[in-house]
Amino acid sequence: MDLEELAERERGILALERRGFPGPGAKERAIREELGLAPVRYYQLLNALLDDPRALAADPVTVNRLRRIRESRRAER
Repeated sequence: MDLEELAERERGILALERRGFPGPGAKERAIREELGLAPVRYYQLLNALLDDPRALAADPVTVNRLRRIRESRRAER
């Protein structure tokens, strides 16, 4: 695998973040069923992915949107 390429799981995380979810619990269910991850682990991986330049190159719209959300939440604390 090319070092610049995202792993399948990383691509799956970004793909899941591009989708909309109908109600509470739907996203967590998709995380478990589609990626086989506990939601806590998913969010840990997602947070690390947002700082990965490969993720930014692969999906700049999604990564920048999530970075803005993350920064606004940090500013609220």
